Amino acid sequence: MTETEKAAGGSRTLAKAALMVGALGVVFGDIGTSPIYAVQTVFNPEDPHPVPVTTGNVYGIISLIFWSVTMIVTIKYVLLVLRADNDGEGGILAMITLIGGKAVPGTARTKYILAGLGIFGASLFFGDSMITPAISVLSAVEGLKVVQPGLDHLVVPITATIILVLFAVQRLGTAKIGRSFGPVMIVWFTVIAVAGIGGIVDHPQILKALSPTYAIGFMTGHFSIAFFALAAVVLAITGAEALYADLGHFGRGPISRAWLFMVFPALILSYLGQGALVLSDTSNISSPFFLLVPHWARLPLVLLATAATVIAAQAVITGAFSVARQAMQLGYLPRLRIQHTSEETIGQIYVPWVNWALMISVLTLVFAFESSAALAFAYGMAVTGTIVINSILFFYIVRRQWRKPLWLVIVGAAIFLTIELLFLAANLTKIAHGAWLPLIIALTVFTVLTTWQRGRVLVTQRREQREGPLREFIDELHESSPPLQRVPGTAVFLNRSKTSVPLAMRANVEHNHILHKHVLILSIETDPVPHVDVADSITVDDIGHLDDGIIHVAARFGYMQTPDVPAVVRLAAEKSPEMSADLQDTSYFLSTIELGLGDAPGMTRWRKRLFIATSGITADAAEYFSLPRDRVVIMGSRIDV
Repeated sequence: MTETEKAAGGSRTLAKAALMVGALGVVFGDIGTSPIYAVQTVFNPEDPHPVPVTTGNVYGIISLIFWSVTMIVTIKYVLLVLRADNDGEGGILAMITLIGGKAVPGTARTKYILAGLGIFGASLFFGDSMITPAISVLSAVEGLKVVQPGLDHLVVPITATIILVLFAVQRLGTAKIGRSFGPVMIVWFTVIAVAGIGGIVDHPQILKALSPTYAIGFMTGHFSIAFFALAAVVLAITGAEALYADLGHFGRGPISRAWLFMVFPALILSYLGQGALVLSDTSNISSPFFLLVPHWARLPLVLLATAATVIAAQAVITGAFSVARQAMQLGYLPRLRIQHTSEETIGQIYVPWVNWALMISVLTLVFAFESSAALAFAYGMAVTGTIVINSILFFYIVRRQWRKPLWLVIVGAAIFLTIELLFLAANLTKIAHGAWLPLIIALTVFTVLTTWQRGRVLVTQRREQREGPLREFIDELHESSPPLQRVPGTAVFLNRSKTSVPLAMRANVEHNHILHKHVLILSIETDPVPHVDVADSITVDDIGHLDDGIIHVAARFGYMQTPDVPAVVRLAAEKSPEMSADLQDTSYFLSTIELGLGDAPGMTRWRKRLFIATSGITADAAEYFSLPRDRVVIMGSRIDV
């Protein structure tokens, strides 16, 4: 092996290590901090269905936690679901895209139903993205009460301050945040593993809980207790869907390695240690996580736990960015401003509007509920609902796209859905105690997403009727008598494709009865690579006529590049003799739609109002395409919905 090859190999190893550390700092914060409150919540005496603290129940609960994490997170998500990516992107909406594609066979009706399920699952995930930062940071800061009970009045203000700072730094990007959070999470998982080992050494009999017989025996022998306990046991797997949604940020390899070699062992050791502590002293159920360490180490552990729960919040925030971006691509959200924060990984993004909306929602939950215990009953509902929907979509892909044998799909789906539906049913019993919250959030988000998608379809249909076919329009211009007046200069019309007429161009011809001497109809495409040599990516089409000064240009950009329309115009002029390269004599025309409330069929009146209101958050097109403001002409058209 040459020195160059060795250097390249070393660089790749360092890059993989950096991604793994970054994944620890972003992906596993949510599930990695579950030990703080999971066991404590199971034995919470204020629960409407409390679990008595007995030796058999402790073994059963710890065994349930171990096998739930093993089956759902390790086997289902890490080993299986992470393989169901859409060009490197994960999450429920990635599955919808796969299912809706031609590569996955199936009837239109089936795909429509599955898409609806997936959108509701994504809506539940947005609810999870609001609840996770609130409950995670609250649970850690509440550790101050273990150290000094007189500090309880500071919990909410400290939590709110931490959340404000967290959302303020999101603009720095996932990569930078991950690099700073990764080392903290390495310390975190090391500490909770060591603390767990200490508990196990004091009561090694707890290792018997690793046997599935204790989980099965607890469920069959004490079902009335075990069933309701599942609503708290599910807290041990919160973050599994965030792990999948963050796939685009780091990739399957770094996420899988980080989970299998560090996160999973550390979590299990912590749960075993807490179980051992409860067995040795039943008075420790109030806060077994913090009581695992000596008194002198509790304040440092509270501080470390606070840092770790901030990272837990980061996991779902980055997941929410990914889901929002995919929702835009699928037409369920308007075009929002997106900032790409990495040249190496397309999925590392920052969405300002989503960031600030989440911040306001999280702060509202903190001030409204004031404690992690009050939010605990609400937490599991969002998680279990999303996980069940994920399984339904995943096994459809396994059968239809991966073409696995039907018997294998049925067996796999039966095993996982039985477990997950039990979790969901247990959480449904908490509706009156707070589980209504994520359902209300999900229904609200689901209504917004589906309303935008439906309204967008209706507007597109009516817009295309007004635009008409581009080639026919150009032919009509050539046949018009007297000929249309042409004025000096170049007009650039941005359009979605070359099949229809830009609304601004049609309006200019029909109302002003003029057209510029040079006309460029421009369509922008984004490739899934950081950078594209724009000079080599431009395609020029004369639209059937060589001497009319009207051309269509398709230009491709990389996802890290800001579309620079003036630069494209200059390059197009060099490639086409029909164009002028004088940018000082170029005007840029944008077609905008003013939405009005009308009586057209297709949506109820209240949904039309919601659609029009949602359109107000659409990103500014002139800024996005780097257009010179002093030469932009916006020509609007009103469409009533």
